[in-house]
Amino acid sequence: MMKNPYWSNHAIYQIYPRSFCDSNGDGIGDIPGIISKLDYLQRLGIHIVWLSPLYRSPNDDFGYDISDYEAINPEYGTMEDMERLIAEAKKRDISLVMDLVVNHTSDEHPWFLASKDKNSPYHDYYYWREGKNGKAPNNWTSVFPGSAWEYVPEVGQYYLHIYGKKQPDLNWHNPKVLEEVEKILRFWLDKGIYGFRCDVINQIWKDSLENGKGHSPSGRGMEHYLSRPGDHDILKKLRSDVFEHYDCIVIGETVNVDYPNGRKFLDQELDMFFQFDTTGVGKPATPLYFPHFSSQKFMEKIYGWQKEVAWNANYLENHDQPRSINRFGDPAHHWKESGKMLALLNFTLRGTPFVYEGEELGMLNYPRMEEPKDYQDVSAKNTYQILKKYRIFSEKRIRRFVDVYNRDHERCPFPWDSSKNAGFSSSDKPWLPIEANVSFLNAESEEKDPDSIYAFYQKLIALRLEDQTLALGSIEPLPLPDPLYAYRRIFEGRSEMILFNFSSQEKALPKDFSLEGTLRLATYSDTCLKGKRTLRAYEGLLLQEK
Repeated sequence: MMKNPYWSNHAIYQIYPRSFCDSNGDGIGDIPGIISKLDYLQRLGIHIVWLSPLYRSPNDDFGYDISDYEAINPEYGTMEDMERLIAEAKKRDISLVMDLVVNHTSDEHPWFLASKDKNSPYHDYYYWREGKNGKAPNNWTSVFPGSAWEYVPEVGQYYLHIYGKKQPDLNWHNPKVLEEVEKILRFWLDKGIYGFRCDVINQIWKDSLENGKGHSPSGRGMEHYLSRPGDHDILKKLRSDVFEHYDCIVIGETVNVDYPNGRKFLDQELDMFFQFDTTGVGKPATPLYFPHFSSQKFMEKIYGWQKEVAWNANYLENHDQPRSINRFGDPAHHWKESGKMLALLNFTLRGTPFVYEGEELGMLNYPRMEEPKDYQDVSAKNTYQILKKYRIFSEKRIRRFVDVYNRDHERCPFPWDSSKNAGFSSSDKPWLPIEANVSFLNAESEEKDPDSIYAFYQKLIALRLEDQTLALGSIEPLPLPDPLYAYRRIFEGRSEMILFNFSSQEKALPKDFSLEGTLRLATYSDTCLKGKRTLRAYEGLLLQEK
C-alpha cells in the first residue's frame, strides 16, 4: 500500500459510459460526451476515473459481454475518440482505469465463433462438454438464474456460462488464454491507461466441473469456482508478467470473498478489491421475505472488513448496486442529510473511496419499471422469467423481488441540468428513463449551491488529498449505542474522530461521551460543538482531536 500513495489518498470516480453524457443525440452516452465533461470532474477534484466497459460488444449485458477487447463499441465512438479521451484526461491530471472482463467473453467474440469447430485450437479456450443422459454436463446454475450450460446443436456439445448465455466462460486451464489476456493488458497500458478493475476476478478458475450442492436456481456449483487457489496463481502471474512493469493500479471485484482470501488477494495480486458483504445487508434472498435494513448489521460488516484486511475498496453504490440513499438513507425526508452522512462514512474509512456517477449529487433510484417488457437489465429479465416459470409466487411479489435487484434503477442517465432529458441527451427517447427530481437534483444547480451534496463531496475529496490521517491512518471503532456510531483514525500521533447518527430521529449522546476537539467538517452547515449533546437526523461530524 505505502509504495503507491497516489491511489491511497485519491477518490476514484466511476463512469457508466452509456448513461453519462450523449454527444450525438442517439440517447446513448458516448466517449465524446465524457470528454465534454472532463472539466466537471476536474472541478469536483477527481484524478482517477474508472470506465465501465467501452469495448465492442453486442450489449446483452451492456459491455460485460465483449466481442473485441482491442476495439471500441461504435455506439460510444472510435479508437481515435478513446485516444483523445486518454490525452484530454491527462491534460487535466486525470488517470483512466478500464474494466477487464476475462471470466467470459461474448458468444460473438472471434475466439468463441472459432471454438465451435472441435478441431480448432480455440475449442479449448472455453468449456465445451458432452451432455449426460440428454442433459447438461452438471447441475450448475447461472448467477443470472437458469442453467449454466447452453447446448449448441451444430457442435453437439454444451458450453459453460456462469453468467448470461451470451457470456461463455473462458477456460483458464489453457495457458493460451493467459497469453491472450496479457496481450490485451499490454495493449491498453501502452496506450496510457492507468490500470484495470477486474470483473468477477475470483471466479475465473474452475477447480472441477463436479455437481454443485443444494438446489439454488442461481449460482449452484459456486463452491467449485469461488476464490480457488488457481485465481491467486493467475493474478500473481499477471502481476509478475505485466503489472510490475507499469505504473498502474489493479482493482478486483471479488464475489462472496472471505477474509482469508481477501488478505491473499492483497499479497502481490491486487491493490484493492470490492467485497459484497456491506451492500448485501438487507437484501432479500427470495421473494418470501423482505428484511428491513439494519444499520447495526451494516456497520458490523464495515468494521469487520476494516479490521481484517489492510486496504479496502470502499463503495456504497455502483452500476450493479442500487443508489445508496435509497438503501441506507432517507430519500423522502432527509435526502440531503443522509446523502452527506453516507459520503462522510465512505470517505473516512481506511481504503480508497469510490464514487459512482451521480452519487456526488445524491442521485436516487429510478422508480420501479412499470412493466417487465421495459427491463433493460439481462439479469432482471432472466430472474423474472425463472420465477414466473415456477408459478409459486404472485406477480406482485415477483415484481417486487426483481425490483430490488434490477440494475436499471442505478443506471439511469446523469442529470446535468433541468433542461430536456436533464441535459443528458437531445434524443426524444434516452436508452433509460430520466430521474424524476431533476428540477433540483442536477449538476448545474448543485455546483452553485455551497450547501449541496456536491459541495460536500468536493470538500471530502480535497480533504482526502491533504490529510494523511484519513489516507493512511489506522481505524479504531468506538462503542456507542445503535444508531450512533463513531471511530477514530490515528496516524503518527494525530487523531481524528468521525461520529454520525444513522437514523431519521435525533439521538442523544451518552453522558460519558466527550465531544472535544476542533470541528473540521459537518453534514449540517449550522453545527456548533459548544454544548452539543445530541445528533440530528443523519448528522455526521469530523473532529480533529490532537
